[in-house]
Amino acid sequence: MSGSDNGHERAIKILRELHAAEEELVGAAVVMTDGKAGAIDHVYLDDVHGLRISIVGHAGQWPISTVKFFHSGSAAPPKSS
Repeated sequence: MSGSDNGHERAIKILRELHAAEEELVGAAVVMTDGKAGAIDHVYLDDVHGLRISIVGHAGQWPISTVKFFHSGSAAPPKSS
Protein backbone atom coordinates (compact mmCIF):
# COMPACT_ATOMS: atom_id res chain seq x y z
CA MET A 1 0.00 0.00 0.00
CA SER A 2 1.49 3.34 -1.00
CA GLY A 3 1.50 6.58 0.98
CA SER A 4 -1.09 8.11 -1.32
CA ASP A 5 -3.42 5.17 -0.63
CA ASN A 6 -3.13 5.83 3.12
CA GLY A 7 -3.79 9.54 2.56
CA HIS A 8 -6.79 8.75 0.39
CA GLU A 9 -8.21 6.38 3.02
CA ARG A 10 -7.75 8.98 5.77
CA ALA A 11 -9.46 11.64 3.63
CA ILE A 12 -12.41 9.30 3.03
CA LYS A 13 -12.67 8.61 6.79
CA ILE A 14 -12.64 12.34 7.55
CA LEU A 15 -15.39 13.00 5.00
CA ARG A 16 -17.48 10.13 6.42
CA GLU A 17 -17.15 11.58 9.93
CA LEU A 18 -18.06 15.06 8.64
CA HIS A 19 -21.17 13.63 6.98
CA ALA A 20 -22.10 11.79 10.21
CA ALA A 21 -21.63 15.03 12.20
CA GLU A 22 -23.86 16.90 9.73
CA GLU A 23 -26.60 14.27 10.10
CA GLU A 24 -26.40 14.49 13.90
CA LEU A 25 -26.04 18.25 14.29
CA VAL A 26 -27.98 20.05 11.53
CA GLY A 27 -31.35 21.11 12.92
CA ALA A 28 -30.33 20.64 16.55
CA ALA A 29 -31.02 23.47 18.99
CA VAL A 30 -27.95 25.02 20.60
CA VAL A 31 -27.06 27.76 23.03
CA MET A 32 -23.57 29.17 22.58
CA THR A 33 -21.27 30.38 25.36
CA ASP A 34 -21.85 33.98 24.17
CA GLY A 35 -25.65 33.61 24.53
CA LYS A 36 -26.54 33.15 20.85
CA ALA A 37 -29.18 30.47 20.38
CA GLY A 38 -30.92 28.74 17.53
CA ALA A 39 -30.87 25.72 15.27
CA ILE A 40 -27.67 24.57 13.60
CA ASP A 41 -27.90 25.39 9.92
CA HIS A 42 -24.62 24.04 8.57
CA VAL A 43 -21.49 22.18 9.71
CA TYR A 44 -18.07 23.16 8.32
CA LEU A 45 -14.65 21.55 8.59
CA ASP A 46 -11.99 24.09 9.54
CA ASP A 47 -8.31 23.12 9.45
CA VAL A 48 -7.60 25.27 12.53
CA HIS A 49 -10.67 24.82 14.76
CA GLY A 50 -12.02 21.47 13.58
CA LEU A 51 -15.81 21.51 13.28
CA ARG A 52 -17.53 24.87 13.00
CA ILE A 53 -21.26 25.53 12.88
CA SER A 54 -23.56 28.24 11.63
CA ILE A 55 -26.83 29.03 13.37
CA VAL A 56 -30.09 30.06 11.71
CA GLY A 57 -30.63 33.79 12.13
CA HIS A 58 -27.05 34.62 13.13
CA ALA A 59 -24.29 35.68 10.76
CA GLY A 60 -20.98 33.86 11.19
CA GLN A 61 -19.53 30.50 12.12
CA TRP A 62 -18.44 29.23 15.53
CA PRO A 63 -16.23 26.38 16.71
CA ILE A 64 -18.31 23.46 17.96
CA SER A 65 -16.38 23.75 21.23
CA THR A 66 -18.28 26.99 22.03
CA VAL A 67 -21.63 25.18 22.32
CA LYS A 68 -22.88 25.46 25.92
CA PHE A 69 -26.12 23.48 25.50
CA PHE A 70 -27.19 21.03 22.80
CA HIS A 71 -30.61 19.46 22.20
CA SER A 72 -31.06 17.17 19.22
CA GLY A 73 -34.83 16.84 19.49
CA SER A 74 -34.50 13.28 18.25
CA ALA A 75 -36.65 11.77 20.99
CA ALA A 76 -38.98 9.10 19.70
CA PRO A 77 -42.55 10.29 19.24
CA PRO A 78 -45.08 8.95 21.75
CA LYS A 79 -46.66 5.65 20.77
CA SER A 80 -50.34 5.75 20.01
CA SER A 81 -52.49 3.22 21.86
